[in-house]
Amino acid sequence: MQVDTLIVGQGLAGTLLAYFLMEAGQTVCVIDDDYPRAASRVAAGVINPVTGRSFVKSWRVDELIPFARQTYLQLESLLGLPLYHERNILRALSHQGDENDWLGRSADPAYLDYIIDPADVSAYFGKINPAFSYGELQHASQVDIGKLCTAFRSFLINKNSFKKETFDYNKLEISISAEMQNFASLQMFPPSLPPSPSLSYQGITADRLVFCEGAKAPRNPYFNYLPFIGDKGEVLIVKIPGAHFPKMLKQGVFVIPFGKPEEELYWIGTTYERNFENDEPSPHSKATLNDQLSEVLTLPFEVVDHLAAIRPTVKDRRPFLGFHPQFEQLAIFNGLGTKGTSLAPFWAKHLADRLVHGSPLDRQVDIARFLTHN
Repeated sequence: MQVDTLIVGQGLAGTLLAYFLMEAGQTVCVIDDDYPRAASRVAAGVINPVTGRSFVKSWRVDELIPFARQTYLQLESLLGLPLYHERNILRALSHQGDENDWLGRSADPAYLDYIIDPADVSAYFGKINPAFSYGELQHASQVDIGKLCTAFRSFLINKNSFKKETFDYNKLEISISAEMQNFASLQMFPPSLPPSPSLSYQGITADRLVFCEGAKAPRNPYFNYLPFIGDKGEVLIVKIPGAHFPKMLKQGVFVIPFGKPEEELYWIGTTYERNFENDEPSPHSKATLNDQLSEVLTLPFEVVDHLAAIRPTVKDRRPFLGFHPQFEQLAIFNGLGTKGTSLAPFWAKHLADRLVHGSPLDRQVDIARFLTHN
């Protein structure tokens, strides 16, 4: 098989990169092992314009959100599935200081497009224990990431562009051009990449390979020098009969509508754990989430599922895009972290433009920021 680009990993990053490359007329082959605890399977898919305890606009949100919305709606049309759901976020304000900070943000012209005043909590009366007060955000949304990846996988299979297997680095055959050998011998990195020879893997020949492996990237021998952090997150899927919550509620935990309305299911999360031994769900985290939800709800609920995954986070909270300093055929797209749903479309298109048209990479995301230039 001969393709333009071989992609390893079909989470959100690999899915969107494959989509934009195919839209540009490129041929791709995607390899993925269908790991059941991949972050894209567990994530709620929230796009949140204002985050954190200080209620700060997310990085480059004014351009990221419109592009994400456009991309997910295009994928809805392509795949024939409802995937993108615009839902406001209700943010619990715990005390007078929180409320004052929120009111300060609401008066800032840069936040006018996102903050609604006053917040409408009427659908939650009698169903939750009220907080001190609430703020409300618009232009937020939730994307069915797991459903998107599954449906796009079927799309790839129908085009003979998908292989279900665990990628074996030892079976990747790559060569290095003479020009790159000269740079490597001088411990220098070229200002621009020269034309690349092909690479091959298990009968697949490609011009380039992009690793989109999520939390597995630290085990990648070509890119394990990058400062990955990774944190473990756990969530509950619960049934709350009679809730009919139309928005996403952030009150200690996130309470997010999940699945079809008649199923009365909600995504509850999430925990954050930096020091972890494995990616399996833990009884302690389940109990913590259960207790936190009990503090919020006055309605009874039933835990339907308990999920866990490792998020591919980065120290400077910027994605990883770029090329290997020695093997110019190898690239990476990773490090999307907790805001991957909003980040992934824009930066997938950005990398696709680099691969297809040679457009320069934004320095804020280029992995060259971690290399020493002489």
